[in-house]
Amino acid sequence: MTWETARKSAAFVSNVDRILVPQGGEYRAICQGLQSIDSQKPLVLPIPMGVNALIPYLEKWQQTKDFLNKLPTRVLLMGLCGSLSPQYSVGDIVIYQACGYGRERLSWRECDSYLTELLCDRLQEKATLVKGLTSDRVIWSAQEKSYLGQTCQAEVVDMESYAALEILARAGIALAIIRVISDDCQQDLPNIMPAIGSDGSLQPFPLAMKMLQNPVAAIRLIRGSLRGLKVLQQVASDLFSEELG
Repeated sequence: MTWETARKSAAFVSNVDRILVPQGGEYRAICQGLQSIDSQKPLVLPIPMGVNALIPYLEKWQQTKDFLNKLPTRVLLMGLCGSLSPQYSVGDIVIYQACGYGRERLSWRECDSYLTELLCDRLQEKATLVKGLTSDRVIWSAQEKSYLGQTCQAEVVDMESYAALEILARAGIALAIIRVISDDCQQDLPNIMPAIGSDGSLQPFPLAMKMLQNPVAAIRLIRGSLRGLKVLQQVASDLFSEELG
C-alpha cells in the first residue's frame, strides 16, 4: 500500500460518522462488506424505505442516545437506485452531486461538497457523479423512467435521498450519497409499491403476490437486485479498506 493510498483511506474513514442504508438486503450487504475491515469503520444504521417513513425516523433518531452521545457531523447514505438514462445500467456505481424532489416543481439540494469529493477521490473511475431524483413511490414503468430522466434532468431515482438531505441539513449534518443501480430504464418492473408498509418495510405476502402477477418482470427485478447488492457490498469494503488502489 502506498502512502497516498493510506492517506486517502484515513481521510475518508475519519470523516464519516455514520452510514445510513435502507433496511433489509441493502443493510445486510453493507454489513457484510464491512465484516472484513479490521480498521476503524462507522456505525451502520438501517433506515426505513421511502420518504414518508424516513422523515419521522430521522427526526426521532436525533433524540436517541446514539445520536446525542456522539453527535454526527458527516453521514454517508448508501443503497440501491434505478436508472433514468440509457447511459447507466445495472451494477453501475453512482455518487450524487445533488438530489431533486417534487411533482409539480422540483426542489434541489446539493450533497456535501467535501464528502462528495472524498468519495470521488476514493473510488475514482469506479463511480460516476450524477444528479439523483427522489420519488415518494416506486417508479416501475420504463416509460415513466424515460420521461422523468428527460424532464427532471436526473440520471437515477430512489426513495430516500432528498428526505435525508433535508432533515439532516436542519441539524447541521453533512451528507454524501453513493448508490448502485439495480434496474435500468428500458424494461418494466413489478409495481411493488403496495408491498411497502407504512413503516417503510417490505411485506412478504403482498410482495410475493405482486411478483407472481408478473413473473418475467419479477425475475428481472430479482436478478438486478442481486447484482446491485453484490456491487454494493464490494463498494462498502472498498471505501473503508486500506488496500484500495
